[in-house]
Amino acid sequence: MNAYRVPGDHDPLPTAAAVLRRAETARVYEVAHHTALEPAPLLSTRIGASVLLKREDQQPVFSFKLRGAYNRMAQLSVAERARGVIAASAGNHAQGVALAASRLGIHATIVMPITAPQVKVDAVRRFGGAFAEVVLAGESYSDAQAEAQRLREALGATFVHPFDDLDVIAGQATVGLEILAQHAEPLHAVFVPVGGGGLIAGVASVIKARRPDVRVIGVQARDADSMARALDAGSRVSLDEVGLFADGTAVKQVGALTFSLCQQYVDEILRVDTDAICAAIRDIYQDTRSIPEPSGALALAGLKQYVAQRGPCDGALAAVVSGANMNFDRLRFVAERAEVGEQREAVFAVTIPEQRGSFRRFCAALGQHAITEFNYRIGDAQAAHIFVGVQTARSGEREALADAFRANDFGVLDLTDDELAKLHLRHMIGGRSPLARDERLYRFDFPERPGALARFLDRMHPDWNISLFHYRNHGADYGRILVGIQVPASEHALLRQFLASLSYPYVDESDNPAYRLLLCA
Repeated sequence: MNAYRVPGDHDPLPTAAAVLRRAETARVYEVAHHTALEPAPLLSTRIGASVLLKREDQQPVFSFKLRGAYNRMAQLSVAERARGVIAASAGNHAQGVALAASRLGIHATIVMPITAPQVKVDAVRRFGGAFAEVVLAGESYSDAQAEAQRLREALGATFVHPFDDLDVIAGQATVGLEILAQHAEPLHAVFVPVGGGGLIAGVASVIKARRPDVRVIGVQARDADSMARALDAGSRVSLDEVGLFADGTAVKQVGALTFSLCQQYVDEILRVDTDAICAAIRDIYQDTRSIPEPSGALALAGLKQYVAQRGPCDGALAAVVSGANMNFDRLRFVAERAEVGEQREAVFAVTIPEQRGSFRRFCAALGQHAITEFNYRIGDAQAAHIFVGVQTARSGEREALADAFRANDFGVLDLTDDELAKLHLRHMIGGRSPLARDERLYRFDFPERPGALARFLDRMHPDWNISLFHYRNHGADYGRILVGIQVPASEHALLRQFLASLSYPYVDESDNPAYRLLLCA
């Protein structure tokens, strides 16, 4: 009996057996595919567990949602089809409804929140063609659902719920049936992303009906954890706000049917943060060369957290990669945060004396660690405040680095888990400084290899001071670095000799109008 089952309760309907019967006759394969259950060898080796990825991102709409939407709409009567359907969705259910409408010849009105990624809005219109009309309303799925219910009453259309409908749940449950058919060997657990609960309710029901020994574990974003809170409370709750990074699972309140099924058949719900999701996106890319959306990587983020906390497991671990409708402009953020999410980057604010040789001592304290980011602007005559990111490879290195800084009498503040620093402050270090007299500004291309920064500092004239430094490793062969150097006009000839000795390509930006306006003293 799982942790959410209330002792002495009678099993509410529907049961796992009822969901299984419907799933076995679901009409999903008239439009959806049997998707692959692929091993993730790189990740498996790294975390010491056999990891399998259920590739629902391979569906025609790049999401599992097509299964439930089509199965529900295929059950409509002739009269219901004539009146059309209406749906509310953050994006993936909308695409499923749109494609189903086009295949079945049913008019669909689809309400989406204004926060839905444009890639999903465009896809809905493309899949639905003349049969789909998109209405944008509200900031979350719950807002869109309220507008859809209002329109349903006005239009007399059938509402196709994204999760709280038995035919939808049965359609999604076919994901679980496929996993069991594809992996007859020992299977410890299946990890499933959770929004409103349709996918996990279906998957958990059929797995517990067929193989009750397999654990079913849901995964939610920490800032959109309505199912976890409901199961903890023993009744459905409504969140005031939900985070929108994992927009596909940003649901304020789970369904009544899905909640009932999850109470009975789900073993555990895990919560993961944004950094962990970003790291899981990268893991999936490294093993498959595909890029899931944030909600699509939720399950794998939970799987990794489970292994880290529990250790080796007696069987394979399967994670449902639920969708790949990723906005391209999110990739920059994902790449930025994946390093921290994988604990491959530690971020510090380090205070060193504003005196000659301090930078060299700082680099010596770093040892062989590669610098991933370095932001500095002179602002105090006595102390230099540096924002630095450092590449790490294993647990405990953050603490060791902090100790190394302190051993050099440097003040240190660990910002690795500081959301304000990671989101905003790292981009705001700088501005004008009255101390930056005689400053010359240069852009350099540094080879991305250990020792490049130390070589630069070692060749620098001992009487010159670095007044500005900005660098971020973006994974290219060459790093682009901006450096301010305080050099009296009488020594500009020596400066030119120094620059030539470095053998690094550079551009003199001292007369750049943006620099003169925003940074120049």
